[in-house]
Amino acid sequence: MRILVIGGSDAGISAALRVGELDRTADVTVLLADEYPNWSICGLPYFLGGETPDWRSLAHRTEFAGITLLRQHRAERIEPAARTVTVRGPGGGEHRLPYDRLIVATGAVPVRPELPGLELPGVHVLHTMQHALDVQRVLDSEPPPKSALVVGAGYIGLEMAEALVHRGLSVTVASRSDPVFPSVDAVFGHAITEELTQHGVRVAAGTALQCIERDGICENLVARGSGGFEARPDLILVATGVQPDTRLAAASGAELGTRGAIRVDRSMRTSVPDLLAAGDCAETWHRLLERNTYLPLGTTAHKQGRIAGETALDGKRLFAGSVGTQVVKLFDLAVARTGLLEREAAEAGFDPATAETVAWDHKAYYPGARRLRVRVTGDRQTGRLLGAQILGSWQGEVAKRIDVFAAALFHEMRVQDISDLDLSYAPPFSSPWDPVQMAAQAWAAECGLNETAAAVRGADFDG
Repeated sequence: MRILVIGGSDAGISAALRVGELDRTADVTVLLADEYPNWSICGLPYFLGGETPDWRSLAHRTEFAGITLLRQHRAERIEPAARTVTVRGPGGGEHRLPYDRLIVATGAVPVRPELPGLELPGVHVLHTMQHALDVQRVLDSEPPPKSALVVGAGYIGLEMAEALVHRGLSVTVASRSDPVFPSVDAVFGHAITEELTQHGVRVAAGTALQCIERDGICENLVARGSGGFEARPDLILVATGVQPDTRLAAASGAELGTRGAIRVDRSMRTSVPDLLAAGDCAETWHRLLERNTYLPLGTTAHKQGRIAGETALDGKRLFAGSVGTQVVKLFDLAVARTGLLEREAAEAGFDPATAETVAWDHKAYYPGARRLRVRVTGDRQTGRLLGAQILGSWQGEVAKRIDVFAAALFHEMRVQDISDLDLSYAPPFSSPWDPVQMAAQAWAAECGLNETAAAVRGADFDG
């Protein structure tokens, strides 16, 4: 069996490794467009911020036993009828590689807004290892840059704002959304803005950048935007999101779906025979919405790649789906979410309500207790948990606590059921009622759903 994989990041390597685990006789080849197989793109801000000084440590793995890894080989065309892929090698020449099953894991590419001046020197995007090395060279140059503008206030944008502050730069963040970080509710977005401001970041929320120019006199960069916004940074980093890289798959006849991602079933099959897709280039099955959506996450890519590898060998496993669990560290804060925000739940046809509570991360009498803000969204009609968000100290186990909600969502639990979970307790770590349980109890109280009513109203949901 000849398995050809296009793309050597999370999904592609996961697929190749799974094939090797299941069938040691399979001929597995991975095409890699650059020199960096299976690097942690999520770790780039920590490399650039100096917390991870050696970029080589970002490699998830350096050994690929049983896999033929072709570096600097770019796939140019897929020919499904002939079951071949035309590849351009490092010398520029083209040749064809045959396959029995093809896995497309081309990932995503940065969104480049329609903005005059994006091509100017000093303007960068951050998505690949090479991008990071380019930015690092600028940061290490003499004289080093003193100021930076980050365009975009999503995960990478805000993580890079922190990284650049760590490097001693004066940082401005320009965000279309107001408040920043629209992945969480606005009240948490305002708290994030306050955290950024306290660490010296200038936040221009509700600002649409209109152009980037060179000052004709001093040759400095000038960025201008709505509301009279102006910045004159030494470095501009554009982090306005990503979009699926589907050029190859679409040209081969594969159907596209949500947000232009490759349409796949839960086996990761596309509409083209013997062609599978996984990772940030493909759709994602959402467990709550019960339909495909587009959620480009590293955790999802690893899982989808594993399923694609099994399917390539005629396995029967299905991708279990995502609930969109995410977490980010911003200076002293950690912010996490899973499931649906209230507005997303309403759009999906639920009857959502959200309650917020504040609790200590562990017993207050034990030194170092920190407050956590927990927002729980549930369905009024059934009591079903729909989503949760947590904001607090990054040392307050925010990530692991959002995972409790994620597990509850995965198993379609009601909010009230979270109180019954047997969670660990010792004064340095939690309370007899963990903050996630206190938040669940607060939701039931504030939304008028007592245990008896929930049991009756949730009977159909149980069925």
